[in-house]
Amino acid sequence: MRTQTNSLPSPATVEVVSRRAEMRRKAIKLRVRNLSLQLSVFIILMGSWQFLSNRAMIDPFFFSSPFEIVKHIWTWAVNGTTAGPLYVQFLVTFEETILSFILGGVAGIIFGYALGVNELLSVILGPYIKMINAIPRVVLVPIFILWFGLGMSSKVASGLVLTFFIVFFNAFQGVREVDRNLVNNARLLGASKRQLARHVIIPSALTWILSSLHSSFGFALIGAVVGEFIGATQGLGYLIAQAQGAFDTTGVFAGMVILSITALIADWGVSKLEKRFIAWRHIRQ
Repeated sequence: MRTQTNSLPSPATVEVVSRRAEMRRKAIKLRVRNLSLQLSVFIILMGSWQFLSNRAMIDPFFFSSPFEIVKHIWTWAVNGTTAGPLYVQFLVTFEETILSFILGGVAGIIFGYALGVNELLSVILGPYIKMINAIPRVVLVPIFILWFGLGMSSKVASGLVLTFFIVFFNAFQGVREVDRNLVNNARLLGASKRQLARHVIIPSALTWILSSLHSSFGFALIGAVVGEFIGATQGLGYLIAQAQGAFDTTGVFAGMVILSITALIADWGVSKLEKRFIAWRHIRQ
């Protein structure tokens, strides 16, 4: 007769499980604390703003109020804007931003890697890149509008030049910061250039590259909105320009709030991407 015995977990397994549960509880507690503090600051700031506006301690014409801003956004969402439905204006700006973000990011990574691994290329092109980087990119927006017109292309170009340099310099520095001993050991083991790039250089520089994406999306959004502000027929920047021309402070703030929320959600997405590709790195939220 076969006897069946219930296998009991070993003390080591029990300890590991208990430590994981404790770490999970600490992480949840820390997240709740941070979220509570963030919400507290938000409530205090918005409450103070609303109170000062209601009491006329600040001029509502110049500073508006949180309630009026939310009401204005709701009116846009329900009744539409002067340029059309709000979601259409949002999608136009969002599409321009995403294209700028992707194209500028990819170009920045490629050029940053190329100049990072090639000393001669870095010496030749380095001064020119620094010269172009010193040019205020906002000055280029009217030129892009003259070149590409009032359509999406000029807005994508405006966001691209802002995004490119942020990602480029981070990718370049990340490649340069790769441990030389690690590279030399990989070469001694017979790694080809492709294998070296895939398994050593790019993973080591990934921290620098992904860190740059947090701010580069915001700059891509700025480039798109500035382009719309100067010359466009659609988009959130166009709505802000119209509100400014009509001395509608509430409309200006409403557009800024929508842009801020968009940038915040995008930063959250980049953080998730960062956790996915750099799982070994401990990131405090």
